[in-house]
Amino acid sequence: MAMPMRRTLIALHRATCSSLKNAEASLDIRHPVPLYLPVRTKKRHFVPPAVGMKGRKDESKEGKGGKAGSVVSQPYIERPIHIACTAGIFDPYIPPEGDARLSTLSKEGLKQRTEQIRQSAASQLAIRKIKEYDSEFTTKNFAERAQEIFIEAHNSLTQFNKEKLHSLVTERCYPEMTRGNRYKTIRWSFVESLEPPRVVHARCPDMVSKGNLYGQVTVRMHSKQTLAIYDRFGRLMLGSEEQPKDVLEYLVIERHLVNPYGRWRLHGKIVPSWAPAKDPVIKTVMIPGPELKPGQEFDALNYKVPKPEAVQWNK
Repeated sequence: MAMPMRRTLIALHRATCSSLKNAEASLDIRHPVPLYLPVRTKKRHFVPPAVGMKGRKDESKEGKGGKAGSVVSQPYIERPIHIACTAGIFDPYIPPEGDARLSTLSKEGLKQRTEQIRQSAASQLAIRKIKEYDSEFTTKNFAERAQEIFIEAHNSLTQFNKEKLHSLVTERCYPEMTRGNRYKTIRWSFVESLEPPRVVHARCPDMVSKGNLYGQVTVRMHSKQTLAIYDRFGRLMLGSEEQPKDVLEYLVIERHLVNPYGRWRLHGKIVPSWAPAKDPVIKTVMIPGPELKPGQEFDALNYKVPKPEAVQWNK
């Protein structure tokens, strides 16, 4: 009985719907635009609360870590900076005038010697502080070691060995040694030492913070060297490979004392004010000449070099 009754109800519902549609069509009834509402299609699952968390507030990770006894590190945007050397020479040594020329028996030589003894008090304090970090440091052995560093650094410069040169000189000294050496050939050699090298000055400055110590030791070196620089065309610019010269130099060797892996490296040179001027560099330049036709020879005797026009300039 249930099935026939259900079929009759469905048939009556269809008949009434069709009759209503026909009536709306005959009366010209228009319905408004249907309103569509956005419905959340993502399934939401119920997450039950943790046991014993009812009535408690949400705590941050830092708070939970502090209670647990662990420190949560904060993400820092700053980059770590390692300062391996200083930016210059602290309290530079002032060489006495006429060094390597005056004898200690003359009046002027005795005066210079007494002034050096007075100024050596600060150097002795610096040497004591250096020995606290470098137990093998002695003024006698260090002077010979500084001379070896100087020779190896210049040999690496002539061979253009950048990796080895970086390990022998500081970041301040490297651009000063390599600047302007492109397309040039350097021939350098250490002939002999005229006087044994000796330590004449020592300073132990700190930078950035109080305990960040750097050791700077000045070594006096009097030797014979040969230097010859050729340009990219193979022409001699400076010096000579056959004629050695007497050279008096004051080398500054530096080390980052706080760093256990630090090493002594060449940091710079001290050039005294009374030092003689350097020899001028001979440069190869091109003189503009006339435009020659194919097969035409240039007559250098009858050609006059044009003078450049006067140009105003300021400094």
